[in-house]
Amino acid sequence: MSINIKEVSVELNDLKSDNLKDVPVGGINVKPFASRDQLIDYASARGGILVAVNAEKTVNANDHLRSLINANIGYCDGAGAVKALRHKGATQAIRIPGCELWLDIVARCYRTKSFYLVGSRREVVEGVVKKLRAEYPGINIVGYRDGFIRSDAERAALLDDIVDKKPDVVFVAMGSPKQEFLMEEMLSRHKAIYQGLGGSFDLYMGLFKRAPKAVRSLGCEWLWRFVAQPTRLRRITPYMRFAWRLYGNKL
Repeated sequence: MSINIKEVSVELNDLKSDNLKDVPVGGINVKPFASRDQLIDYASARGGILVAVNAEKTVNANDHLRSLINANIGYCDGAGAVKALRHKGATQAIRIPGCELWLDIVARCYRTKSFYLVGSRREVVEGVVKKLRAEYPGINIVGYRDGFIRSDAERAALLDDIVDKKPDVVFVAMGSPKQEFLMEEMLSRHKAIYQGLGGSFDLYMGLFKRAPKAVRSLGCEWLWRFVAQPTRLRRITPYMRFAWRLYGNKL
């Protein structure tokens, strides 16, 4: 019995590709990454915008944001997104918190890639840059600024600086969907890996705390945020709508 090596190779590659086929969740295509390394490899090979997908974003996304995610790389940031993908048969999908992923990218790439940071208050992003340079000696941070873009002129200057500095990786911590729309403009001017970070710069600087690991392992970090910040309770409705759609097979 002879084995056709080319056929076996094709079958294995097809299987690998199948594992990364988009899984639609409420009109948003999410890639069922089985590991962080797989996600970083995928992004490194293609470039584009890494978008954290969670229950709230799935329910609240408008047509523009859905289109943006579907043209780029949506990944499971929230436990709800993981449940939705597994419910649809993508059992290998894991949760990859964006607040951890950006540091995974830094740790893996800081010796070979350049970085640009946008977000939070001036003093916070300055602290982030200082801390990164201390923890990752030799890291090449080619530019940074706060996330308060006050005029069209400031926005244009930022885009021009991105084109001029040509960073390999750009982190934008401004909250969704503002950060995604800014990264879309950046990507149209300069190809790189872009990731939206929300409040991750503040978290990195210890300005607030995440849920305990035990809570995270139960997939209840979203609930912890409501307990820790009662003002967020007004935002609980999307999570309830997501659960109703998920378990009603309406996603």
